Amino acid sequence: MPGTVLLLAASPVGRGCLVDAASVLPVLAAVSPAVLSGTDTANVVELADPLEPQAVLTRLRAAATAPGPLTVFVTGQLQLDRRQRLPHLALARTTPATVRYTAFPWHWIAEELRLRPPGTTALLVDLHADAESWEYLATSTLTVGTGVGLYGRVAPPPPRRTVASPAYMKAVATILRSGHRPALRPLHEQALARAHGEGGRPGIVLAVDARVPAVPDPHAAITAAAQAGRHDEAAALAGRREQEAVRTWGAASEQALHWAEVRADLAMLAGDAAGSCRVWLAVATARLDAGQPADAPSVESAVDRAHHQWGRVDDPLRARELGLALAGLRLRVPGRRQGALDHVQGRLSRLGAQV
Repeated sequence: MPGTVLLLAASPVGRGCLVDAASVLPVLAAVSPAVLSGTDTANVVELADPLEPQAVLTRLRAAATAPGPLTVFVTGQLQLDRRQRLPHLALARTTPATVRYTAFPWHWIAEELRLRPPGTTALLVDLHADAESWEYLATSTLTVGTGVGLYGRVAPPPPRRTVASPAYMKAVATILRSGHRPALRPLHEQALARAHGEGGRPGIVLAVDARVPAVPDPHAAITAAAQAGRHDEAAALAGRREQEAVRTWGAASEQALHWAEVRADLAMLAGDAAGSCRVWLAVATARLDAGQPADAPSVESAVDRAHHQWGRVDDPLRARELGLALAGLRLRVPGRRQGALDHVQGRLSRLGAQV
């Protein structure tokens, strides 16, 4: 089965730049897609210094839903948002004051990859942290979800007025240009040794092998059904898991809400934007009613996803019904994107003229 490769290199423009992330792309682009992916054939998507986090999310989401192995190469720098103190991948327009709105939240990666079959996904990363992110990593770790391999390094902040080189990722690319792709852990170890030999500071080494469950994974069966076009079967499997979680832990439990979120993702994959929007609205409301703050990542993500799916609902009556519920949530959860509530209210006004 063909593989998918996503090459992402991003760093801020101007004085806030810590690493020349885009310099690695020509070296990676010189590697054949098959070697990048480790499959006979592969599709490669390249994102060089993207401006908007939503653009990155769209490309990542498309890659995550593609069948076959997925390999993501990420080069850039980490920064914390000042409100929630969560790590983000800085993009071209990111400044310390605008991280929350202009950078890509790291936890979105795990959210997008959660339906991937275990053992089919790997991230290779070469990241430089600013001072706040480096302090954060002293007590926290970067994660990308279970069943996903994570290899690479996070380097400390370079000296002032210095732009670092992505030595680790360039070493990965140089090894792969030989035309042979070793297994990921040996590739990672060889790249670390090469980068260290060239003066690159390893910093925090990331080496998490993809964990493939020894017992049957319900996500794998659901994903297989969805990818085969058996959307009703996939939704039924997830629905049964959700009902079991509700009986065992309660409707507001993380276990039950997780399976509701899976159902929302499955509705999106089936092309049922209204159904997906409705479930995301219910998830957001349940989290708020359970006392989660309006700026909690899980709450914001649910409302943002409901908003995104709502924009794909064509039927005016259903769009208006869902839009009224979304507008009420947007008053409580404005989210990261400025003008989100104005967008909902503007579309509702137009829909009012149609129904």
